[in-house]
Amino acid sequence: MVRITEDLVRRRAEHNNCEIFSLEEIFYLQNNLIPKIENVGRLKKLEYLNIALNNIERIENLEGCEELKKLDLTANFIGELSSIEVLKYNIHLKELFLVGNPCTDFEGYRQFVVATLHQLECLDSKEIERSERIRALQDYPEVKEKIREQEKAYLLKRAREKEDAQRRMQEKKENKENQMQSKLGMDSPNSLFDSGNYQPEREQQTWEETDEEEDRRFWEEPTPYTPESRLETHRYIEEKRAKDSIRESKKKEKPLRTLITTEGKALNVNEPKLHFTLEDDEENNQFVLDLAVYRHLDTSLLDVDVQPTYVRVRVKGKPFQLVLPEEVKPDSSIAKRSQTTGHLVVSMPKANGIILARQKVSTSIKTSDSNTPQKNTRRSGRVEKLEVDPSKYSFPDVTKIIQEKEQIGQGPVSFQPRKITENEKSYVDVENNEEVPPLI
Repeated sequence: MVRITEDLVRRRAEHNNCEIFSLEEIFYLQNNLIPKIENVGRLKKLEYLNIALNNIERIENLEGCEELKKLDLTANFIGELSSIEVLKYNIHLKELFLVGNPCTDFEGYRQFVVATLHQLECLDSKEIERSERIRALQDYPEVKEKIREQEKAYLLKRAREKEDAQRRMQEKKENKENQMQSKLGMDSPNSLFDSGNYQPEREQQTWEETDEEEDRRFWEEPTPYTPESRLETHRYIEEKRAKDSIRESKKKEKPLRTLITTEGKALNVNEPKLHFTLEDDEENNQFVLDLAVYRHLDTSLLDVDVQPTYVRVRVKGKPFQLVLPEEVKPDSSIAKRSQTTGHLVVSMPKANGIILARQKVSTSIKTSDSNTPQKNTRRSGRVEKLEVDPSKYSFPDVTKIIQEKEQIGQGPVSFQPRKITENEKSYVDVENNEEVPPLI
């Protein structure tokens, strides 16, 4: 239940620097279930007060609003029409709205208001003419007496409505308590064996009503239009809203995914549903995980955890976990992002094993029969060479262009036989003449 307090008025006066003495207008006080007008007497310069759609039953505590020009009390529960007499002190009041209040059904309602408040110019959006005011003043004593009698009847009716509302609230409270006790009794272990013909489904339908049925029953049940019924409706809507929010929160709360079993066994999990590859790099004695994370994902949203037997990556809080074939060294592991694809690449050295040296490709040339097809070689990363038969070379041997004769040298070192050309052989028997100078 909302009450008009000084703190409430100051909060509504944010547009006026929370100052009350110079406040001219209050916004959004309507539709707040306010039961009573109070704590507004200090608003000396207030010109417009809108408190429509509340639970106000009488007009009061407005004498201090000296500059009040417009008052809106639409759709309240004002039954004491004579309470408008306090507005005589608001000499600047020009407009008054009482549409939707029980007092508007009284006989002589408009005549009584027009005759009581001489300063009014407009009542319920209808201007007050001079002739109407003269007639209202002429019949004022009789109209005032009728209004008093109708007020008494209304107040008696309101007293009965309050009693009925209190009794109805008590009955609903007791019904809820009985339902809770029945549910607790039905859930107890001993109740399962009280009867051999126990039918849990029928008992559940009897004692547990669905929200749809409860909602339908509440809105279809006839109730009088009173401040109590409005409060009850408000409470029901708030409770239903709270239940819906709890239900929605439970739907959103997913159970935590199991990553490690109670026996300590790691499980393979791919909650972000990302493509990945795990390669065994034997040359570097390590495992390489390539996880295709989103290309434009911020690296701060990735959390990498390498353990000896598994690797775990959280992508925006969603876990990706992969069990490794062998143990690795977590301290030596490295995680990087690819600059081209954005993939996460995690290199994890093996805990046991020897780095294999690269095997060199043999350059020896093997002879094979030209008519026999070559066997297929294993493609294990080695470079395949084409084997050629040396006997099939077609290149000329430049060392055999000049024919030489064999000649055996003398001395401590044996040379290969030297070949003598035909020209040298033709001059072997020529006599040497010392008088002839040597040819250079």
